Amino acid sequence: MQFVAMNRFEIREGHEEGFERMWAERESHLKETPGFREFRLLKGPQGDGVTLYISHAVWESRADFEAWTKSAQFRAAHKDAGASKTQDAMLGPPQFEGFETVLHEA
Repeated sequence: MQFVAMNRFEIREGHEEGFERMWAERESHLKETPGFREFRLLKGPQGDGVTLYISHAVWESRADFEAWTKSAQFRAAHKDAGASKTQDAMLGPPQFEGFETVLHEA
């Protein structure tokens, strides 16, 4: 049963390009992690000075995702997560949501 891990980010208007560049240039270490299937950064609606983004990662199982969060690869991928440039762009910390797949069509 696949697991989808998502983080919701509210980004201040005018910081979108830098936020997207940070994700594009980061070393995610995901491809070398057992159970990882795919990642997407999704840009959503804009309004009231905020742009919504969602990081969306698909894992083979919740156990694979949880192992990733405890790994050296996770620590390496998130070592600059608290950098002031990133914090200036975000309106608060990301909001995590995790989901078990119950139906999938491709």
